Amino acid sequence: MPVKSYKPTSPARRHMTSSDNSDLTKKKPERALVRGKFRSAGRNVYGRITVRNRGGGAKRKIRTLDWKRVKDGIPAKVAAIEYDPGRTARIALLHYVDGYKSYIIAPDGVKVGDVLYSGTGSDIVPGNCLPLADIPVGTEIHNIELAPGAGAQMVRSAGGSAQVMAKEGAFALIRLPSGEVRMVHLTCRATIGTVGNAEHENIDYGKAGRRRHMGRRPHVRGVVMNPIDHPHGGGEGKSPVGRPSPVTPWGVPTRGKKTRKRNKHSNKYIVRRRAKK
Repeated sequence: MPVKSYKPTSPARRHMTSSDNSDLTKKKPERALVRGKFRSAGRNVYGRITVRNRGGGAKRKIRTLDWKRVKDGIPAKVAAIEYDPGRTARIALLHYVDGYKSYIIAPDGVKVGDVLYSGTGSDIVPGNCLPLADIPVGTEIHNIELAPGAGAQMVRSAGGSAQVMAKEGAFALIRLPSGEVRMVHLTCRATIGTVGNAEHENIDYGKAGRRRHMGRRPHVRGVVMNPIDHPHGGGEGKSPVGRPSPVTPWGVPTRGKKTRKRNKHSNKYIVRRRAKK
């Protein structure tokens, strides 16, 4: 996916870039695999804002993806590579020989006409889905399950990939994109290869209005507010926020404050924590 730039007809246009969509083969999604999207604007089930600076944006339709890939041994032909407004990666439309259709994350290198398989005994080629027990050490994978049969939960964004480092007992050691090494049960499934559309990280949005189309509202820094509105506000000193450490508008430490529970049950599966920035 090459990145497309624009003529500098305005200050915002000068640095704006986007995908040229040359990798897409179909514009309209499969009608049976889309549904409407309820937009909560950052509010929880009680109507309280839990994620700030969200709201508005263009209407979208959710593409229903097959995260489990349980149709073992049935050939599936890649019918199209499509755009999904809800994620950074492209999606691939699969046509199974029994008539079933589904969407999956489009791996890098998979093109229209390729035939993909899932289940034990499948070849180690990009797009095939296998249990970790059947994947050789050193293989790059994505769409990794955390629990057997739960569906893919890790490594799903554009350009992402993990690597099978070793196998010990009933677990495989997986190195995630963050640098974290984690144990995952060998019966969990993963897809071979790297997630496509890796050039997405090079896109420059160029203007605030483009972020508004994505549902991102303006974010105001606390240091430019008044003391009544934010703990960082007011005063003459700015070093950098006038407090020992940054805090949220409610005074809770942030930016570096560890929030993970010390006794979380999944801590025992983490062999090495992610690399520090």
